[in-house]
Amino acid sequence: MKIKVQAPAKINLSLDILGRRPDGYHDVLMVMQTIDLYDTVTITADDSKEITISCDYPGVPCDEHNLAYKAASLFFEYTHIENPGIVIDIEKKIPTQAGMAGGSTDAAAVIMGLNKMFGTYLPVKTMTEVSARLGADVPFCVQGGTVRASGTGTDLHKLAPLPDCYIVVCKPPVSVSTAEAYALCDKMNFTHPPFTQELVKALYLRDMFMITSSLYNDFEVALNLDEVMDIKKIMYKAKSRGAVMTGSGSAVFGIFSSAKRAEKCVDMLKEKYSCVHLCRPIKHGCAIVDYSV
Repeated sequence: MKIKVQAPAKINLSLDILGRRPDGYHDVLMVMQTIDLYDTVTITADDSKEITISCDYPGVPCDEHNLAYKAASLFFEYTHIENPGIVIDIEKKIPTQAGMAGGSTDAAAVIMGLNKMFGTYLPVKTMTEVSARLGADVPFCVQGGTVRASGTGTDLHKLAPLPDCYIVVCKPPVSVSTAEAYALCDKMNFTHPPFTQELVKALYLRDMFMITSSLYNDFEVALNLDEVMDIKKIMYKAKSRGAVMTGSGSAVFGIFSSAKRAEKCVDMLKEKYSCVHLCRPIKHGCAIVDYSV
């Protein structure tokens, strides 16, 4: 058996950190959006009784430290199915350490792919709940679309979709530790009203000016990375309607209404940065694209 799953990247249209919890995690309020930049996760059954990982992207662990490996282990544990042996091949297009849920979306793809492969018929709601054990972004990657997330990021509420637009994503060479980013935010002690509330209103009004005016990320303010500021400057020079860092960084995205302007922005960014993508918003999460017995 072989199954292939498309695993989309996510961006944060907003990210408000509300404070540190007694358990050490943080309460957040944010709007997340899937885009048409995909990893491709292929799962093949064999008779090894082991979980084997392969990946074409340098630096990605191909052992039990990979979130896709942990997702497979969790699936077999939850369903009480004995692992007959599977090979998980990850073809990566989503940059790592970018704040775009590259590892989380691969994990979500594994849960979804194994659910189909072994005929367990877990509904999306169950897959979402189970995958929360793997990390805050994984449940969203199962569901996808335009979603408000609260709590630690796993309480999801479907929103009116982001109107169609062009999204330019650029990842600078600098990478960020999420733990370090949270520590810096704790020192900042943010007290502003959540931008997420305004963004949710803007989405329901389908007001692109209001949407792009409400883009915000507490991590961007706390980290204050020169590379992020430089990318945003180039995006605004190319007439982006709004630009912001995603997640804990360091990728930045800009929203454009015009394909011509978005393509011009890509050209301008590529003069200085190698990791640049032109994307569109999508209304789904991970999706099975091929299945053979």
